[in-house]
Amino acid sequence: MLVAKDRHGRLVNAVHQEIKRNQAPFTCPGCLGQARFKKGKINRPHFAHVTREQCTFFAENESAEHLNLKGHLYRWASKSKTSHVTLEECLPDIGQIADVMLNGHLALEVQCSSLSQDRLKERSDHYRFSGHEVIWLLGRKLWLKETLTKLQRGFLYFSKNCGFYLWELDEANSVLRLKYMIHEDLCGKLQYLTKEFRFGEGDLMTCLRFPFQAQSLHSFEGKMNHSIVSYVRQQLYFQNPRWMAKQAEAYRQGHNLLTYSSEDFYPQVNPISSDGLTQISQDLDTYYHQFHSYYISRKAKHYQILYSPAFYDRIKGTEDFTNGKK
Repeated sequence: MLVAKDRHGRLVNAVHQEIKRNQAPFTCPGCLGQARFKKGKINRPHFAHVTREQCTFFAENESAEHLNLKGHLYRWASKSKTSHVTLEECLPDIGQIADVMLNGHLALEVQCSSLSQDRLKERSDHYRFSGHEVIWLLGRKLWLKETLTKLQRGFLYFSKNCGFYLWELDEANSVLRLKYMIHEDLCGKLQYLTKEFRFGEGDLMTCLRFPFQAQSLHSFEGKMNHSIVSYVRQQLYFQNPRWMAKQAEAYRQGHNLLTYSSEDFYPQVNPISSDGLTQISQDLDTYYHQFHSYYISRKAKHYQILYSPAFYDRIKGTEDFTNGKK
């Protein structure tokens, strides 16, 4: 932890304050257990519990990455003259510590290690039920790779400008990374855009508001598998559970995937499904409907341009939508 109470009960901060020996003994601001100040060559200066009795607020053995990223965010946010920033704010009503709190209501949570989906939902719900918003920012182990894990689904957010998105923190390159317009192809591979914000440049709150700021619509050309028919047949031959379920659904509708042409699999790149979207409360049914209606109506099915969700709102009902033109 980066904060503690000194011998006088005052909160001290190891990020931008010089911690002195005569301020000891220190205590954890959450459980009030005794803490010691540590300052080494590898880890940044921090406090740690003297005994390993379980503290329900602070986790033991925080990684250097977690400590450093909290420090970077706090210093970055503290540069703003319009934001009130606190580090490791104790919220006793919900039994949690917000890594960084902006303006008393927006909690920034740095997550560098895996946790259960139930625990993620519990922590997120606690914030919302107590009147706080929470933005999860992911350390290296949780960054997006080729496919989306069940846990990563729980960190996804959604906006009309950026579609599905999530935040990553890159300590080595000192950047806050936004991965947005996240889609998934029929092979389960992810396709998305990336935007980076360097630590300390500009206002942190402004960067975090990017998905909701007025901006031009985003788009990119999706990568299509032009051997999709052979791919699907191979997956069914080897009884891939995902494709066997799709075949069962096709049977229920009187179809057979083995008779499909490549055009029948269009669109090949689709929005993330609604399963396990812990951070998203809005109803996305209209977006899904508009998305699929647009592509099904297109005449040219040899390529696919993906757009911000706001595009499908705007195009709905127009002549271009009806005729399936770009």
